[in-house]
Amino acid sequence: MKQITQAFTRFFAAESAGGIVLAIAALAALIVSNSSLADWYQGWLSLRGEVRVANDSLVLAKPLILWVNDLWMAIFFFLVGLEIKREFVEGELSGPGQLVLPAAAALGGMALPALIYAGINWGDANALRGWAIPAATDIAFALGIVMLLGSRVPLSLKVFLTAVAIIDDLGAIVVIAIFYTQNLSIPMLGGAVAAGLLLWLLNRRGIARADVYIVVGLIMWVFVLKSGVHATLAGVITALAIPMRNANGDSPVVSLEHGLHPWVAFVVLPLFAFSNAGVSLQGVTTDILFSPVPLGIVMGLLVGKAVGVFGTTMLMIKMGWAQTPSAASTRQILGVSVLCGIGFTMSLFIGGLAFNGLDPVFTTQLKIGVLSGSIICGLLGTLLLLQKR
Repeated sequence: MKQITQAFTRFFAAESAGGIVLAIAALAALIVSNSSLADWYQGWLSLRGEVRVANDSLVLAKPLILWVNDLWMAIFFFLVGLEIKREFVEGELSGPGQLVLPAAAALGGMALPALIYAGINWGDANALRGWAIPAATDIAFALGIVMLLGSRVPLSLKVFLTAVAIIDDLGAIVVIAIFYTQNLSIPMLGGAVAAGLLLWLLNRRGIARADVYIVVGLIMWVFVLKSGVHATLAGVITALAIPMRNANGDSPVVSLEHGLHPWVAFVVLPLFAFSNAGVSLQGVTTDILFSPVPLGIVMGLLVGKAVGVFGTTMLMIKMGWAQTPSAASTRQILGVSVLCGIGFTMSLFIGGLAFNGLDPVFTTQLKIGVLSGSIICGLLGTLLLLQKR
C-alpha cells in the first residue's frame, strides 16, 4: 500500500509540472502561428523525415507533424497502457468497489458530450465525424490544476479524477480502434496480429525483460502503421503485455512508468501541443467561432462533461451504488467534474483523425473549439475549487 501511495505522489507531481509545460507549449504555438514566424512554423511542421530499411524494402516517409502524431504519441499511449495495467491489477481500480464510481462517471462523461456534439452537428456528415472529440479528458492539464490547488482538493478526489481520466483514455483507445480506422491492409494487419501473439507468448512464458517487449512492440508499430489502424494502438497493446511482476517480485511496469513519465510530460506531450495547437486567428469571425463544429466541441466539453461526470456520480451515490469520495463536498465534486472538460491533447488527437483529409477549415474549427472549451473548463473548475466549503 505504501508503494502505491508513493507511486501516486510521484505521478501527481510529474503531471502538475507537466501540465504547466504543456500549457506553455500550446501558448507558444498560438503566438508563433499568429506572428511573423508563421511561415517558419508551417515549414517546420512540413519537414520530411525518412527511415529506409533493407535496401528500401521498408520505407517510412512522413512530415514532422505525422511523425509526432504517429510515433511520439505511440510513446504516450504506451505510458497510458502501463498506467491502465497498474491501476487495474494493483491500483485504485483493482477491486469492483473501487472501480464502479469512476467507471460510471467516465462513461457518463463520454456519452453526453458525444450526444451534444452530434445533436448540434446533425445533418453534416463531415462534421459528425468529430463526435468523439469532446468525449476526451486531458489528464496532464486536469491533474496539473488540482495539484496547484494543493489541499483545497482532497486526495480522494485526486484519485477519483485520475481513475476517471484513465478509464476515459481506455474508452478513447477503443473509439480510435473502431471508428477511426481506414483502408485496412489485411497482410499488414496479419503481421500486427502475429506480433501481438508473440507478445502474449512472451507474457505466458513469464519473460519480464521490458526491452524484449519494446523491440517486438516497435515491429508491431510498423505493421499497425501500414495496416490502416492508427499506430498508437501498438503502444497500448505492448504495455498491456508486459508482466506486472517478475520472479523477484519487482515490477517492470512500475519501473517503466516512472522512467517514462518525465519524458512524456516534458518532451512528448509539449512537442505534440506545439505541433498541433498552432492556429492562425486571421480572418476568424464570430460566424466561425459560433459555427456548429466549435460550438459542439465547446458545449460538449463544458456542459456534456460537467453534467455527464457530475450527474452520473451523484446518481450513483444517491442510489447507494457507490460511496462519496472521502472528505469531498458536492461543490468539490462539481469542480473536478468541470475539470474533466479539459480535453486538449486527446481531443486534438481524435479531431486530427476525424477530420483527416477534409477541408482545412475543419482543422481550424477543431483547434478553436478545443482550446476555447478547455480554457473555459479549466478556469471554471478552478474557481469552483477555490471557493470555501
